[in-house]
Amino acid sequence: MKYYEIEITIKPCTDATRAIMTALAADAGCEAFEDTKTGVMAYAQQALFDQQAMDESINGFPIDDTSITYEVREAEDKDWNEQWEQEGFEPIEVRCKKDDGRGIIIHDGRHLPSDISHQPSAISIEIDAHLAFGTGTHETTRMICATLLDMDLKGKRVLDCGCGTGILGICALKLGADSCVGYDIDEWSADNTRHNAVINQVDSRLTSLCGDSSVLSDYGAEFDVVLANINRNILLADMPRFVSVMAPHSTLILSGFYQNDCALLESKAQQLGLKFTATKTDGDWACMVLVKKSLLSKRPS
Repeated sequence: MKYYEIEITIKPCTDATRAIMTALAADAGCEAFEDTKTGVMAYAQQALFDQQAMDESINGFPIDDTSITYEVREAEDKDWNEQWEQEGFEPIEVRCKKDDGRGIIIHDGRHLPSDISHQPSAISIEIDAHLAFGTGTHETTRMICATLLDMDLKGKRVLDCGCGTGILGICALKLGADSCVGYDIDEWSADNTRHNAVINQVDSRLTSLCGDSSVLSDYGAEFDVVLANINRNILLADMPRFVSVMAPHSTLILSGFYQNDCALLESKAQQLGLKFTATKTDGDWACMVLVKKSLLSKRPS
C-alpha cells in the first residue's frame, strides 16, 4: 500500500499547536505521526489523504498568529516497522472493571510478564505484528479490549472493521465469541490477522478479508458485535454499512478518534437508529458503545 509522507512546519511550534495540528491532520486522513523539531511528520494512505480538508483546517487554525506550511511526498516503500518488529513490545495488561480477577495480557511472545504463571484467570493474546496496527500499546486498542472484557460474548458473532493485526477479533474470540469476520483495506493487515489467528489457535473461527467496507455487501444483518477502531472520517462514511449488517439489539464499539469528535459521531449514530450507552476516554482519545434499537429494513447501496 502506498503512503504519503507529509512534513508539517508550525511557527511557533509548541505542544498546543502541534497537538491541534495532529488532530486536524487525522481528520484529513493521516493515521501516523512523529513529532519533529519544527512540527509534525504525518503519514497517510494515498487513497485516503484529503488535501482540501488539510488546507481548510490550516486556513481555519484556531490559534492566531500561527503559520503552518506542509510538503507532501511519496513515502519510501519499505517496512517502516522493521526495527519495531525486531525489538517487540512490553506486555500490556487490561483488567476487568468488575474486579473479578479476569484480565487480558497482550504480548509479543518474547516479552512475557514474570508473574504470568500466577494469573490463571488472565487471557493470553500473542501478537506478531507485521506492517499492521494493533498491539495493545495504543490507547484506542486498550479501551476496546477493556470494553470487550466487561461484556458477555458467549456465542456472539463479531465483525472487526479495519482489523489490523486482528487483535480485537482475537480478543473477542478468546472471551467466548463464537465467530469473527475481519476486514482491512491493507493486504498486509489481512494476512497478519490470519497469522495471529493461527498463533492464538482461533483460526478456525476467524475469517480475514482484504478490502474496504464494500466487502460487507455479501453479509446480512447477522453480527451481534461490531468493532471499528478507525479514524473519524472513515467511521462517519462507513457507519451506515456497519448498521446494515448488525443484528437486532446488537452492539457497535467505536474508537480511533478524539474526545471532541464524540458529539459528531453520536449524532450520526442516532440518525441510523443507534442508541449511545457508554463512553471511555484515555488521554485525548475516546471509545463509544452504541446499541442498535431496531432492525433497519433498508440497506445502503
